[in-house]
Amino acid sequence: MTQITDEFMMQMMATTKGYSVVILKSGPNRNMDGVERIIWEHGRRNFVLREEGVLSIVCPVIDGSEIAGIGIFNADLDEVRRIMDEDPGVKAGVFVYDIHASRSFPGDSLPK
Repeated sequence: MTQITDEFMMQMMATTKGYSVVILKSGPNRNMDGVERIIWEHGRRNFVLREEGVLSIVCPVIDGSEIAGIGIFNADLDEVRRIMDEDPGVKAGVFVYDIHASRSFPGDSLPK
């Protein structure tokens, strides 16, 4: 097995990068009439955010739980909060969200 020294770990810790993680959950209007169109527009917005380099990873959650998706943003918490507050699904009450500050594991990174 490969041995990892304390010195190597300290060196690698300096390579971490900050991200914001959004956990998207079903909101109070998740089952309202016309929800499919709102979710479609939410998806369109995710494509735009990805093209702009702000939303690096989007993972819809399909296990039937209250969690609807997870997103990793290449932006700080305040910017992500502004972005999410303008999301059509959030504005319509189809989704609610939590934001968490996160860091990459040393040596890992998302596309720029």
